Amino acid sequence: VQLQAFGGGLVQPGGSLRLSCASSGSIFSIYAMGWYRQAPGKQRELVAAISTGGSTNYADSVKGRFTISRDNAKNTVYLQMNSLKPEDTAVYYCLASRTSGTYFWGQGTLVTVSS
Repeated sequence: VQLQAFGGGLVQPGGSLRLSCASSGSIFSIYAMGWYRQAPGKQRELVAAISTGGSTNYADSVKGRFTISRDNAKNTVYLQMNSLKPEDTAVYYCLASRTSGTYFWGQGTLVTVSS
């Protein structure tokens, strides 16, 4: 599985961005997908995840503001980010994983929230 994330950029506080992570090389639908982020000087943390069946979970810090979704026909997972805050600034990574323990990371995309 190869993952390519894109959609990051500079946005003002209160703005929105949509991140995309496109998969190639394997059957996308069999993988749970997640978005993680890593801010400078901090550990990488889970932002949102979506199972193969479409169940979702979110970090408390983004609940109500971020939405994860997937389009298996397009082999793509999305992260819609609304009401962005400066503390959302980080490099965002996508992850494909299976319960067997197999996982793949995509390259990161930088999100900067600043006025």
